[in-house]
Amino acid sequence: MLHNVIPNKLLGQHFLVSSSVLKKIIDAAELQPDDIIVEAGPGLGILTEELARRIKKVIAVEKDRTLAEILAGRLRKKNITNVEIIRDDILKYAPPPHYKIVANLPYYLTSRFFKTFLEERAVKPMAIIVMIQKEVAERIIAKPPRMNLLALGVQTFGTPRIIAKVPRGAFSPPPKVESAILKITDISDKFFKKNSVSPKQFFTLARKAFGNKRKTLKHTLKINEEELKNLGLPKTARPQELSPEQWAKLSKSLTK
Repeated sequence: MLHNVIPNKLLGQHFLVSSSVLKKIIDAAELQPDDIIVEAGPGLGILTEELARRIKKVIAVEKDRTLAEILAGRLRKKNITNVEIIRDDILKYAPPPHYKIVANLPYYLTSRFFKTFLEERAVKPMAIIVMIQKEVAERIIAKPPRMNLLALGVQTFGTPRIIAKVPRGAFSPPPKVESAILKITDISDKFFKKNSVSPKQFFTLARKAFGNKRKTLKHTLKINEEELKNLGLPKTARPQELSPEQWAKLSKSLTK
């Protein structure tokens, strides 16, 4: 229990308590005075407060009513007035233009969070700095032949990198796994425009293939060997072996 709050296990609540990790997140965000930050799941507001002291506005989206009320009270006591608290599910929240996301994400939310804000939102963040499970962060930055659907979804919209690994003791209560600070920059639709491919067609194809990642593309996507050869792919090619650019070529080829 922290500040008389019992973390909600169903919401994956682990509160950041390490000042050194907090500083790494703040530094990674490269904050500017006129920034607007959307914080998903602000919890007790440790990160919220540090953000608010440095930027124009923080939009704190909190699903938990009790935590939202505690955060509001904490901010009032400290006379912090540039934080807007929104009681909502971050996956349903429609952000304003020109914003960054900074958050300590509940681990169960990670994949849906990236799909929502990178693939589905018309207004995309300028940058994303999030604390997530270390194993998932490593999957996101993976390259062929260890590519995966999550990595493909992130890398086609931006450039991800791991800023730092974070021990379990940086949280209360400590999670069962280690964490990492992941930063995604250069977020845009440029990859799809450059390759003249529709994101919808691209991911429909990729999801079908990764749904049977142990099988070859020849079998999962019913592609003949000649077509694979024209794309520079061996007949034994599997989805995890393709780069984003090769996926774009494959998508264009199969949707002509």
